[in-house]
Amino acid sequence: MDSALSDPHNGSAEAGGAANGTTRPPSTPEGIALAYGSLLLMALLPIFFGALRSVRCARGKNASDMPETITSRDAARFPIIASCTLLGLYLFFKIFSQEYINLLLSMYFFVLGILALSHTISPFMNKFFPASFPNRQYQLLFTQGSGENKEEIINYEFDAKDLVCLGLSSIVGIWYLLRKHWIANNLFGLAFSLNGVELLHLNNVSTGCILLGGLFIYDVFWVFGTNVMVTVAKSFEAPIKLVFPQDLLEKGLEADNFAMLGLGDIVIPGIFIALLLRFDISLKKNTHTYFYTSFAAYIFGLGLTIFIMHIFKHAQPALLYLVPACIGFPVLVALAKGEVTEMFSYESSAEILPHTPRLTHFPTVSGSPASLADSMQQKLAGPRRRRPQNPSAM
Repeated sequence: MDSALSDPHNGSAEAGGAANGTTRPPSTPEGIALAYGSLLLMALLPIFFGALRSVRCARGKNASDMPETITSRDAARFPIIASCTLLGLYLFFKIFSQEYINLLLSMYFFVLGILALSHTISPFMNKFFPASFPNRQYQLLFTQGSGENKEEIINYEFDAKDLVCLGLSSIVGIWYLLRKHWIANNLFGLAFSLNGVELLHLNNVSTGCILLGGLFIYDVFWVFGTNVMVTVAKSFEAPIKLVFPQDLLEKGLEADNFAMLGLGDIVIPGIFIALLLRFDISLKKNTHTYFYTSFAAYIFGLGLTIFIMHIFKHAQPALLYLVPACIGFPVLVALAKGEVTEMFSYESSAEILPHTPRLTHFPTVSGSPASLADSMQQKLAGPRRRRPQNPSAM
Protein backbone atom coordinates (compact mmCIF):
# COMPACT_ATOMS: atom_id res chain seq x y z
CA MET A 1 0.00 0.00 0.00
CA ASP A 2 1.14 3.53 -0.68
CA SER A 3 2.95 4.87 2.37
CA ALA A 4 0.67 7.92 2.44
CA LEU A 5 -2.28 5.70 3.09
CA SER A 6 -0.61 3.53 5.73
CA ASP A 7 -0.10 6.36 8.18
CA PRO A 8 -1.64 5.78 11.63
CA HIS A 9 -5.08 7.21 12.21
CA ASN A 10 -6.90 7.77 15.47
CA GLY A 11 -6.62 4.71 17.58
CA SER A 12 -10.24 4.15 18.53
CA ALA A 13 -12.70 6.76 17.44
CA GLU A 14 -16.41 6.32 17.85
CA ALA A 15 -18.23 6.90 14.61
CA GLY A 16 -21.53 7.44 16.33
CA GLY A 17 -23.29 10.70 16.94
CA ALA A 18 -25.30 12.83 14.56
CA ALA A 19 -25.99 11.38 11.17
CA ASN A 20 -28.34 12.95 8.58
CA GLY A 21 -29.81 15.20 11.21
CA THR A 22 -30.76 12.40 13.60
CA THR A 23 -29.14 11.19 16.80
CA ARG A 24 -28.33 7.52 17.09
CA PRO A 25 -29.46 5.74 20.26
CA PRO A 26 -26.63 5.15 22.73
CA SER A 27 -24.87 1.81 22.46
CA THR A 28 -25.36 -0.74 25.18
CA PRO A 29 -22.44 -1.62 27.49
CA GLU A 30 -22.43 -5.12 26.05
CA GLY A 31 -22.23 -3.80 22.48
CA ILE A 32 -19.39 -1.41 23.35
CA ALA A 33 -17.44 -4.19 25.10
CA LEU A 34 -17.95 -6.51 22.13
CA ALA A 35 -16.80 -3.83 19.66
CA TYR A 36 -13.63 -2.91 21.54
CA GLY A 37 -12.79 -6.50 22.36
CA SER A 38 -13.15 -7.43 18.69
CA LEU A 39 -10.94 -4.52 17.60
CA LEU A 40 -8.28 -5.62 20.07
CA LEU A 41 -8.39 -9.20 18.81
CA MET A 42 -8.29 -8.12 15.15
CA ALA A 43 -5.27 -5.94 15.88
CA LEU A 44 -3.37 -8.77 17.56
CA LEU A 45 -3.86 -11.36 14.80
CA PRO A 46 -1.91 -9.61 11.98
CA ILE A 47 0.87 -8.62 14.39
CA PHE A 48 1.37 -12.15 15.70
CA PHE A 49 1.16 -13.99 12.39
CA GLY A 50 2.82 -11.19 10.45
CA ALA A 51 5.83 -11.32 12.79
CA LEU A 52 6.15 -15.09 12.32
CA ARG A 53 5.89 -14.72 8.56
CA SER A 54 8.46 -11.89 8.59
CA VAL A 55 11.06 -14.35 9.89
CA ARG A 56 10.31 -16.84 7.14
CA CYS A 57 10.20 -14.05 4.58
CA ALA A 58 13.65 -12.82 5.56
CA ARG A 59 15.38 -16.16 6.01
CA GLY A 60 13.63 -18.57 3.70
CA LYS A 61 14.37 -18.98 0.02
CA ASN A 62 10.72 -19.79 -0.62
CA ALA A 63 9.42 -16.34 0.31
CA SER A 64 6.99 -14.93 -2.25
CA ASP A 65 8.73 -11.57 -2.15
CA MET A 66 11.72 -9.81 -0.67
CA PRO A 67 11.14 -7.62 2.41
CA GLU A 68 11.58 -3.86 2.17
CA THR A 69 13.98 -2.44 4.76
CA ILE A 70 13.28 0.86 6.50
CA THR A 71 16.49 2.74 7.34
CA SER A 72 16.95 5.53 9.88
CA ARG A 73 16.77 8.10 7.07
CA ASP A 74 13.44 6.67 5.91
CA ALA A 75 12.17 6.66 9.50
CA ALA A 76 13.12 10.31 10.08
CA ARG A 77 11.40 11.49 6.90
CA PHE A 78 8.25 9.40 7.30
CA PRO A 79 6.33 11.65 9.78
CA ILE A 80 6.97 14.72 7.58
CA ILE A 81 5.77 12.97 4.43
CA ALA A 82 2.81 11.52 6.32
CA SER A 83 1.81 14.96 7.64
CA CYS A 84 1.92 16.51 4.17
CA THR A 85 -0.15 13.68 2.73
CA LEU A 86 -2.70 13.77 5.54
CA LEU A 87 -3.15 17.54 5.15
CA GLY A 88 -3.44 17.11 1.38
CA LEU A 89 -6.20 14.52 1.81
CA TYR A 90 -8.01 16.81 4.25
CA LEU A 91 -7.92 19.70 1.76
CA PHE A 92 -9.09 17.41 -1.04
CA PHE A 93 -12.12 16.39 1.00
CA LYS A 94 -12.86 20.06 1.77
CA ILE A 95 -12.52 21.31 -1.83
CA PHE A 96 -13.77 18.44 -4.00
CA SER A 97 -16.81 16.21 -3.82
CA GLN A 98 -16.29 13.42 -1.31
CA GLU A 99 -18.35 11.06 -3.47
CA TYR A 100 -16.01 11.23 -6.48
CA ILE A 101 -12.84 11.02 -4.40
CA ASN A 102 -14.06 7.90 -2.61
CA LEU A 103 -15.10 6.35 -5.93
CA LEU A 104 -11.52 6.66 -7.21
CA LEU A 105 -10.13 5.38 -3.92
CA SER A 106 -12.53 2.43 -3.96
CA MET A 107 -11.22 1.32 -7.35
CA TYR A 108 -7.62 1.77 -6.21
CA PHE A 109 -8.08 -0.26 -3.03
CA PHE A 110 -10.20 -2.81 -4.88
CA VAL A 111 -7.09 -3.85 -6.85
CA LEU A 112 -4.67 -3.56 -3.92
CA GLY A 113 -7.01 -5.39 -1.58
CA ILE A 114 -7.39 -8.36 -3.93
CA LEU A 115 -3.61 -8.69 -4.31
CA ALA A 116 -2.99 -8.31 -0.57
CA LEU A 117 -5.70 -10.79 0.41
CA SER A 118 -4.49 -13.28 -2.19
CA HIS A 119 -0.95 -13.07 -0.82
CA THR A 120 -2.28 -13.50 2.72
CA ILE A 121 -4.38 -16.62 2.13
CA SER A 122 -2.01 -18.33 -0.32
CA PRO A 123 0.03 -20.24 2.33
CA PHE A 124 -3.16 -21.51 3.97
CA MET A 125 -4.89 -22.44 0.71
CA ASN A 126 -1.91 -24.48 -0.50
CA LYS A 127 -2.67 -27.05 2.20
CA PHE A 128 -6.13 -27.72 0.73
CA PHE A 129 -5.05 -28.41 -2.84
CA PRO A 130 -4.85 -32.14 -3.70
CA ALA A 131 -1.58 -33.57 -5.00
CA SER A 132 -3.24 -34.21 -8.37
CA PHE A 133 -4.11 -30.53 -8.85
CA PRO A 134 -2.76 -29.34 -12.27
CA ASN A 135 -0.53 -26.52 -11.08
CA ARG A 136 0.57 -24.83 -14.29
CA GLN A 137 3.07 -21.97 -14.28
CA TYR A 138 2.37 -18.54 -15.82
CA GLN A 139 4.31 -15.31 -16.28
CA LEU A 140 3.13 -11.74 -16.78
CA LEU A 141 5.93 -9.68 -18.36
CA PHE A 142 5.73 -6.00 -19.28
CA THR A 143 8.80 -4.18 -20.60
CA GLN A 144 9.72 -0.88 -22.19
CA GLY A 145 12.45 -0.15 -24.73
CA SER A 146 14.35 -2.67 -26.79
CA GLY A 147 17.76 -4.32 -26.97
CA GLU A 148 20.20 -3.26 -24.24
CA ASN A 149 17.85 -0.46 -23.16
CA LYS A 150 14.98 -2.82 -22.39
CA GLU A 151 13.66 -2.40 -18.85
CA GLU A 152 11.27 -4.69 -17.01
CA ILE A 153 8.35 -2.82 -15.53
CA ILE A 154 6.44 -5.89 -14.35
CA ASN A 155 7.73 -9.45 -14.20
CA TYR A 156 5.21 -11.47 -12.23
CA GLU A 157 5.30 -15.27 -12.19
CA PHE A 158 2.41 -17.23 -10.72
CA ASP A 159 0.73 -20.61 -10.94
CA ALA A 160 -2.75 -22.08 -11.04
CA LYS A 161 -2.99 -22.13 -7.23
CA ASP A 162 -2.30 -18.41 -7.16
CA LEU A 163 -5.15 -17.92 -9.66
CA VAL A 164 -7.54 -19.76 -7.36
CA CYS A 165 -6.53 -17.53 -4.43
CA LEU A 166 -6.89 -14.50 -6.69
CA GLY A 167 -10.39 -15.63 -7.68
CA LEU A 168 -11.50 -16.05 -4.06
CA SER A 169 -10.04 -12.64 -3.17
CA SER A 170 -11.86 -11.10 -6.13
CA ILE A 171 -15.18 -12.24 -4.67
CA VAL A 172 -14.40 -10.31 -1.48
CA GLY A 173 -13.27 -7.35 -3.60
CA ILE A 174 -16.54 -7.22 -5.54
CA TRP A 175 -18.47 -7.51 -2.28
CA TYR A 176 -16.53 -4.57 -0.86
CA LEU A 177 -16.87 -2.51 -4.04
CA LEU A 178 -20.65 -2.98 -4.26
CA ARG A 179 -21.67 -2.93 -0.60
CA LYS A 180 -18.80 -1.38 1.36
CA HIS A 181 -19.74 -3.89 4.03
CA TRP A 182 -17.72 -3.68 7.23
CA ILE A 183 -16.78 -7.37 7.11
CA ALA A 184 -15.29 -7.00 3.61
CA ASN A 185 -13.52 -3.84 4.81
CA ASN A 186 -12.01 -5.76 7.71
CA LEU A 187 -10.86 -8.66 5.52
CA PHE A 188 -8.92 -6.22 3.35
CA GLY A 189 -7.70 -4.29 6.40
CA LEU A 190 -6.39 -7.45 8.07
CA ALA A 191 -4.67 -8.47 4.84
CA PHE A 192 -3.00 -5.05 4.50
CA SER A 193 -1.87 -5.17 8.13
CA LEU A 194 -0.43 -8.68 7.94
CA ASN A 195 1.39 -7.90 4.70
CA GLY A 196 2.79 -4.72 6.21
CA VAL A 197 4.18 -6.47 9.28
CA GLU A 198 5.54 -9.29 7.14
CA LEU A 199 7.16 -7.31 4.34
CA LEU A 200 8.27 -4.04 5.99
CA HIS A 201 11.43 -4.61 8.04
CA LEU A 202 13.23 -2.22 10.35
CA ASN A 203 16.99 -2.62 10.04
CA ASN A 204 17.68 -2.09 13.77
CA VAL A 205 16.11 -1.07 17.08
CA SER A 206 17.40 2.52 16.84
CA THR A 207 15.55 2.97 13.55
CA GLY A 208 12.43 1.58 15.19
CA CYS A 209 12.72 4.10 18.02
CA ILE A 210 13.14 6.95 15.51
CA LEU A 211 10.10 5.83 13.52
CA LEU A 212 7.86 5.27 16.52
CA GLY A 213 9.03 8.48 18.21
CA GLY A 214 8.36 10.58 15.13
CA LEU A 215 4.92 9.08 14.57
CA PHE A 216 4.18 9.49 18.28
CA ILE A 217 4.47 13.28 17.81
CA TYR A 218 2.63 13.10 14.49
CA ASP A 219 -0.32 11.19 15.93
CA VAL A 220 -0.68 13.37 19.02
CA PHE A 221 -0.54 16.62 17.03
CA TRP A 222 -3.03 15.65 14.32
CA VAL A 223 -5.56 14.17 16.77
CA PHE A 224 -5.37 16.61 19.70
CA GLY A 225 -4.10 19.71 17.88
CA THR A 226 -6.55 19.66 14.96
CA ASN A 227 -9.60 17.83 13.66
CA VAL A 228 -7.75 16.75 10.51
CA MET A 229 -7.05 13.14 11.52
CA VAL A 230 -10.58 12.35 12.68
CA THR A 231 -12.15 14.10 9.67
CA VAL A 232 -10.05 12.16 7.17
CA ALA A 233 -10.57 8.85 9.01
CA LYS A 234 -14.36 9.26 8.92
CA SER A 235 -14.51 10.63 5.36
CA PHE A 236 -12.10 8.15 3.83
CA GLU A 237 -14.14 5.23 2.48
CA ALA A 238 -11.27 2.80 2.08
CA PRO A 239 -10.04 -0.24 4.05
CA ILE A 240 -7.38 1.77 5.90
CA LYS A 241 -9.02 1.10 9.25
CA LEU A 242 -10.63 -1.78 11.09
CA VAL A 243 -14.19 -1.17 12.19
CA PHE A 244 -16.65 -3.02 14.38
CA PRO A 245 -20.26 -2.04 15.13
CA GLN A 246 -21.23 -1.16 18.65
CA ASP A 247 -24.88 -1.94 17.84
CA LEU A 248 -24.25 -5.42 16.44
CA LEU A 249 -26.40 -7.06 19.12
CA GLU A 250 -29.35 -4.82 18.20
CA LYS A 251 -29.07 -4.63 14.39
CA GLY A 252 -27.02 -7.69 13.44
CA LEU A 253 -24.79 -7.53 10.36
CA GLU A 254 -26.52 -4.35 9.16
CA ALA A 255 -25.30 -2.37 12.18
CA ASP A 256 -23.83 1.04 11.43
CA ASN A 257 -22.54 2.62 14.67
CA PHE A 258 -18.86 1.82 14.40
CA ALA A 259 -15.78 2.02 16.58
CA MET A 260 -12.61 2.17 14.47
CA LEU A 261 -8.89 1.50 14.66
CA GLY A 262 -6.44 2.82 12.06
CA LEU A 263 -4.19 0.30 10.31
CA GLY A 264 -1.15 2.42 11.12
CA ASP A 265 -1.76 1.74 14.80
CA ILE A 266 -1.30 -1.93 13.96
CA VAL A 267 1.45 -1.92 11.33
CA ILE A 268 3.83 0.63 12.91
CA PRO A 269 4.10 -1.09 16.32
CA GLY A 270 3.81 -4.44 14.53
CA ILE A 271 6.99 -4.05 12.48
CA PHE A 272 8.85 -3.12 15.69
CA ILE A 273 7.49 -6.21 17.45
CA ALA A 274 8.50 -8.35 14.45
CA LEU A 275 12.02 -6.88 14.67
CA LEU A 276 12.23 -7.95 18.31
CA LEU A 277 11.17 -11.47 17.34
CA ARG A 278 14.05 -11.64 14.86
CA PHE A 279 16.33 -10.30 17.59
CA ASP A 280 15.14 -13.08 19.92
CA ILE A 281 16.01 -15.63 17.26
CA SER A 282 19.45 -14.09 16.71
CA LEU A 283 20.27 -14.64 20.41
CA LYS A 284 19.87 -18.41 19.84
CA LYS A 285 18.54 -18.98 23.34
CA ASN A 286 15.34 -20.74 22.24
CA THR A 287 13.27 -18.05 23.97
CA HIS A 288 11.08 -15.27 22.61
CA THR A 289 11.29 -13.02 25.65
CA TYR A 290 11.39 -9.69 23.82
CA PHE A 291 8.68 -10.67 21.36
CA TYR A 292 6.24 -11.72 24.07
CA THR A 293 7.13 -8.70 26.18
CA SER A 294 6.46 -6.28 23.34
CA PHE A 295 3.33 -8.19 22.37
CA ALA A 296 2.01 -7.88 25.93
CA ALA A 297 3.01 -4.20 25.89
CA TYR A 298 0.92 -3.69 22.76
CA ILE A 299 -2.10 -5.29 24.44
CA PHE A 300 -1.60 -3.03 27.45
CA GLY A 301 -1.17 0.11 25.32
CA LEU A 302 -4.19 -0.52 23.10
CA GLY A 303 -6.31 -1.49 26.09
CA LEU A 304 -5.33 1.79 27.78
CA THR A 305 -6.22 3.68 24.59
CA ILE A 306 -9.69 2.16 24.54
CA PHE A 307 -10.19 2.84 28.25
CA ILE A 308 -9.17 6.52 28.00
CA MET A 309 -11.27 7.01 24.86
CA HIS A 310 -14.31 5.51 26.55
CA ILE A 311 -13.87 7.63 29.69
CA PHE A 312 -13.36 10.96 27.91
CA LYS A 313 -15.61 10.23 24.88
CA HIS A 314 -13.01 11.63 22.48
CA ALA A 315 -10.89 10.09 19.75
CA GLN A 316 -7.46 9.11 21.06
CA PRO A 317 -4.09 8.89 19.26
CA ALA A 318 -3.30 5.24 19.93
CA LEU A 319 0.43 5.76 19.42
CA LEU A 320 0.42 8.09 22.44
CA TYR A 321 0.01 4.95 24.56
CA LEU A 322 1.44 2.27 22.28
CA VAL A 323 4.85 3.83 21.62
CA PRO A 324 5.98 4.21 25.27
CA ALA A 325 4.69 0.72 26.05
CA CYS A 326 6.19 -1.07 23.02
CA ILE A 327 9.59 0.60 23.47
CA GLY A 328 9.70 0.90 27.24
CA PHE A 329 8.80 -2.65 28.23
CA PRO A 330 11.43 -4.42 26.06
CA VAL A 331 14.12 -1.89 27.08
CA LEU A 332 13.37 -2.54 30.75
CA VAL A 333 13.67 -6.28 30.11
CA ALA A 334 16.98 -5.71 28.31
CA LEU A 335 18.24 -3.65 31.26
CA ALA A 336 17.26 -6.39 33.68
CA LYS A 337 19.01 -9.04 31.56
CA GLY A 338 22.03 -6.88 30.74
CA GLU A 339 21.40 -7.10 26.97
CA VAL A 340 20.88 -3.44 26.08
CA THR A 341 24.09 -3.33 24.03
CA GLU A 342 23.15 -6.46 22.11
CA MET A 343 19.67 -5.09 21.44
CA PHE A 344 20.80 -1.78 19.98
CA SER A 345 23.72 -3.26 18.06
CA TYR A 346 21.56 -5.91 16.38
CA GLU A 347 21.25 -5.41 12.61
CA SER A 348 18.32 -7.34 11.14
CA SER A 349 19.17 -6.78 7.47
CA ALA A 350 22.86 -7.60 7.92
CA GLU A 351 22.33 -10.87 9.80
CA ILE A 352 19.33 -12.38 8.06
CA LEU A 353 19.24 -10.80 4.62
CA PRO A 354 22.45 -8.87 3.80
CA HIS A 355 21.23 -7.55 0.46
CA THR A 356 17.72 -6.50 1.42
CA PRO A 357 16.57 -3.55 -0.75
CA ARG A 358 15.74 -0.27 0.96
CA LEU A 359 12.16 0.94 1.23
CA THR A 360 12.81 3.58 -1.42
CA HIS A 361 13.96 1.04 -4.01
CA PHE A 362 11.51 -0.62 -6.34
CA PRO A 363 12.77 -4.04 -7.52
CA THR A 364 10.85 -6.03 -10.11
CA VAL A 365 7.62 -7.67 -8.91
CA SER A 366 7.72 -11.44 -9.11
CA GLY A 367 5.78 -14.19 -7.42
CA SER A 368 8.34 -16.90 -8.05
CA PRO A 369 11.16 -17.43 -5.53
CA ALA A 370 13.58 -18.54 -8.23
CA SER A 371 12.88 -15.56 -10.44
CA LEU A 372 13.14 -13.29 -7.40
CA ALA A 373 16.63 -14.54 -6.66
CA ASP A 374 17.65 -14.13 -10.30
CA SER A 375 16.16 -10.66 -10.41
CA MET A 376 18.02 -9.56 -7.28
CA GLN A 377 21.30 -10.94 -8.61
CA GLN A 378 20.83 -9.02 -11.86
CA LYS A 379 20.21 -5.84 -9.94
CA LEU A 380 23.38 -6.29 -7.92
CA ALA A 381 25.44 -6.97 -11.05
CA GLY A 382 23.87 -4.48 -13.46
CA PRO A 383 22.12 -1.11 -13.53
CA ARG A 384 19.13 -0.59 -11.27
CA ARG A 385 15.76 -1.24 -12.84
CA ARG A 386 12.44 0.21 -11.94
CA ARG A 387 9.43 -1.55 -10.57
CA PRO A 388 6.17 -0.48 -8.96
CA GLN A 389 5.93 -0.73 -5.21
CA ASN A 390 4.74 -4.11 -3.95
CA PRO A 391 0.98 -3.65 -3.55
CA SER A 392 0.88 -6.14 -0.70
CA ALA A 393 3.20 -4.12 1.53
CA MET A 394 1.92 -1.40 3.62
